[in-house]
Amino acid sequence: MADPQHVLDAPVPERTGIYDEDGYLAEDFLDRIKEAIAAEDAAFLRETIVPLHESELGDVLRNLGHDARQSLVRLMGDEFDYTALTEVDEAIRLSIIDAMPNERVAEALRELDSDDAVYILEDLDEEDRKEILAKLPFRERLRLRRSLEYPEESAGRRMQTEFVAVPPYWTVGQTIDYMRDEEDLPESFAQIFVVDPTFKLLGAVDLDRILRTRRPAKIDEIMHETRHAIPAETDQEEAAQIIEQYDLLSAAVVDENERLVGILTIDDVIDIVQQEAEEDIRRMAGVGDEEISDTVVTAARSRFLWLLINLATAVLASLVIGLFDASIHEMVALAVLMPIVASMGGNAGTQTMTVTVRALASRDIDIYNAGRIVRREVMIGLLNGALFAIVIGVVASVWFNDIGLGQVIAIAMIVNMLAAALAGILIPLVLDHFGADPAIASGTFVTTVTDVVGFFAFLGLASWWFGI
Repeated sequence: MADPQHVLDAPVPERTGIYDEDGYLAEDFLDRIKEAIAAEDAAFLRETIVPLHESELGDVLRNLGHDARQSLVRLMGDEFDYTALTEVDEAIRLSIIDAMPNERVAEALRELDSDDAVYILEDLDEEDRKEILAKLPFRERLRLRRSLEYPEESAGRRMQTEFVAVPPYWTVGQTIDYMRDEEDLPESFAQIFVVDPTFKLLGAVDLDRILRTRRPAKIDEIMHETRHAIPAETDQEEAAQIIEQYDLLSAAVVDENERLVGILTIDDVIDIVQQEAEEDIRRMAGVGDEEISDTVVTAARSRFLWLLINLATAVLASLVIGLFDASIHEMVALAVLMPIVASMGGNAGTQTMTVTVRALASRDIDIYNAGRIVRREVMIGLLNGALFAIVIGVVASVWFNDIGLGQVIAIAMIVNMLAAALAGILIPLVLDHFGADPAIASGTFVTTVTDVVGFFAFLGLASWWFGI
């Protein structure tokens, strides 16, 4: 065990020394944290950890082992910044929360913004969630429960329920005095919202407009109609697109009666965009909601289903090959060359599919331009197919000293590259049309099409060409 006095006497690293030149946590910094944890040196940990930003503390948590994380939280006590739990994945977050009594969790949530508190609460078991909420003050409990009632990954779940709202008949002076005197306001905000007695949203005033207007002016004289208020049931990705499209710093979130219930800010949008991008990447790879900190069993289980589906599609491709086993037996060169056709088609299909899924996510494809984009991808497939057909045709002819074989694989290459282009764009479009997530299933279907078409085109043409 490390000497506690040695750890305490070690200088606290500068903020700039937390990371190395590659952007990873500096090894010496992390070693000092581990030594302090092992030595139960709470004073050093508080002196070192408290100045960290929540994202930096999140990096520390990610790089510690399970037991070290628990010890760090325990040793930090009330000085631990629980906002850092929103910077780590679900497995790490739950491992820390599950080791804490619900009373302590409730105390920690009281220090967080409502959107961060909801982010932590939504992953907990229903029983624990109810017990924690019951220990919160009435107003906070009511706001958090309302947010949790909205669907997962909706604007209502991601919104912050702390905001500044005033009636339209107030003057600028009254509003400024209110902001100075009221303690229960957000730490930072860019807009003041205007509501009627039922909290129905009427408009908003930017802070710079407030500061440039004389005190006697009425709020309704300087407010503007709220631009692009977002219904609470809106999917979070769509809400983020609205804010991004119109370059908003924040947007009002309203319920079905157009009453103001919360706001989405630009930092929420950044988190949503990152989360959705990571989710799409994982789904395209068939790993579901897997996190890097998940256990071996959890990770294996999340991957198993799509691997099983891939096995079924691979069997289908093998059945196509089995139809031409006599041809392959007569001409061994077919077995050597056929993976090339399927592989090129698979890669080309993946390229088209990736571009299409991303365009669907960002709404760059709609009913007005879908036909043009399909034609574009077909032309790309034909052009690349022709170019690679020439290359592989020459290679196969020289390799096996057979011009006919080169011509067969060249034709098969063009056919499969065209099929790859069509599958890569049409399959995601069809899945999206019927309400399925194209990021989840497109890869498997596209690979199946390119394998089956590639094998069938090459082996079928060869059998017909050489009469075998």
